[in-house]
Amino acid sequence: MAPEWKDQQRLWGHSFHPMCSYLAMFPAALAHAFIARYSRPGDVVLDPFSGRGTAPLQACAERRVGVGIDLNPFAHLLTAAKVDPPGRSEALARLERLRIDWSLEGSRWLDLAGDAMSRPGPGGVAVPGTGGSSDAPLPAEVALCFHPRTLAQLLFVRRALRLDDRVDRFLAAALTGILHGKSASYLSQIMPNSFSMAPRYVRDFVKRTGFVPRERDVFACLETKLRRLYRQPLPETQGIAILGDARDSARLVRAELRARALPDRARLVVTSPPYLRVVKYGYYNWLRLWFLGMDPEAIDRALDDAHQLDGYVQFLRDVLRGLRDAVTDDAVVALVIGDVELDRGHRIKGGVGLAERVWEQAAAPEGYRLAGVAMDDILAGRKMTKLWGLEAGRATKTDRLLVLAPTELGRRRALASAVTPVDWTWPRGPAKSQTRQPRAPGSAASRRVWTAAGRALPVPDVPDVPEAMAILAPYARDVSPGRPRRDGPARADEEPRSRADDGSAAELHPAAAGPPVRP
Repeated sequence: MAPEWKDQQRLWGHSFHPMCSYLAMFPAALAHAFIARYSRPGDVVLDPFSGRGTAPLQACAERRVGVGIDLNPFAHLLTAAKVDPPGRSEALARLERLRIDWSLEGSRWLDLAGDAMSRPGPGGVAVPGTGGSSDAPLPAEVALCFHPRTLAQLLFVRRALRLDDRVDRFLAAALTGILHGKSASYLSQIMPNSFSMAPRYVRDFVKRTGFVPRERDVFACLETKLRRLYRQPLPETQGIAILGDARDSARLVRAELRARALPDRARLVVTSPPYLRVVKYGYYNWLRLWFLGMDPEAIDRALDDAHQLDGYVQFLRDVLRGLRDAVTDDAVVALVIGDVELDRGHRIKGGVGLAERVWEQAAAPEGYRLAGVAMDDILAGRKMTKLWGLEAGRATKTDRLLVLAPTELGRRRALASAVTPVDWTWPRGPAKSQTRQPRAPGSAASRRVWTAAGRALPVPDVPDVPEAMAILAPYARDVSPGRPRRDGPARADEEPRSRADDGSAAELHPAAAGPPVRP
């Protein structure tokens, strides 16, 4: 049974989502499935590995308070741009101001770009840094990527933008999304849009093919990008982006929420921890980071995500321990954990079934309750790693959705709401038809779940539960939803009835409502 989010359009969700591609991201439709079932308007939804901000943005678009944490400053910038964006008129007005300033100063920047391209690399002509930061020579690989006029405009815009300004930050984030790609809407066509090819690849490619960059007008391309991003209204609530370590979630999140007089604990966590030993977020974004004035090597040193298996599991245990005081007692925690078969063409020991290992060695020892583990097969042709030589989309074939709760109350809420119908209508238009051909028994795409008793079982037939509604449907009967079964499962805005083993009310941390709503 395929999860219902796979029936949605590839770009389902708010129009800010495709602002910039990002490695190892999950689709907005997956985030929506959990947000719709396990949170209410006013609840805090947390992603401690926010990446490009998919879960926090979708939460804000659905009147929740989306909070994203990431130690990668590039990810922080993308998340902040989406959950605290300027209005459309502000962004376009700032772009027009930049265009006017370029018309007055352009000749100077054209001369600078020409000089820098003639003598790139160490010891070459220095160019201004982002936002007026220190000057530095133009990297030779950057000089190979862009037409001289396009590079001159980029250098001008790079100097002018201040990343601590909300409007400038949004424009900078949008520009990273069009910096390189394969169509005329991108400023350079030397690379795919998903990640930066290695600097050595750029040099070899240009030498081998005689590649000559085409002229692109930065202001025209950015205006087109902005109009696409703003084709839907702003998210209804303002979210929070935090630059920090996921292991320190409780302190970081609660301080930011309290400063805004918001509920200080999350009722839902939806996140995808870094894949085991696969992605170097600095290295694979070096051109974007050059534009933003960020150091790729420093980012990769700070993230330190090339863990061996034991270190990776201990890292996630530390993260889960840190989350305990950041969530309500009835919270649901959903971790998207990818099986990792290959790293640079070599098979990884213990990389398959990683979610089960995380449950046994990280979540259970920290007192979490297991609601289930659902498999989500990934189509290799739609993965960004499909270009990676030996790995060619095979590094991660399966994501596993590990669904946990800090208490028994949260576990029963996860199970009771698993079959709640989800509305897939979005402002862009009705959702794609959910009609599907039945799969043969034993199909490779069938899901398996882990029970709380620790046994892996195939999903049984549940005639009265449409498969498109189910995340953990087989275990929905495990709990009382707090009302007679004949009335159907509990809705997302209803609570399971409490039991004696839930602890006293004084020990619970209930969620409050009331996010700031945009006028």
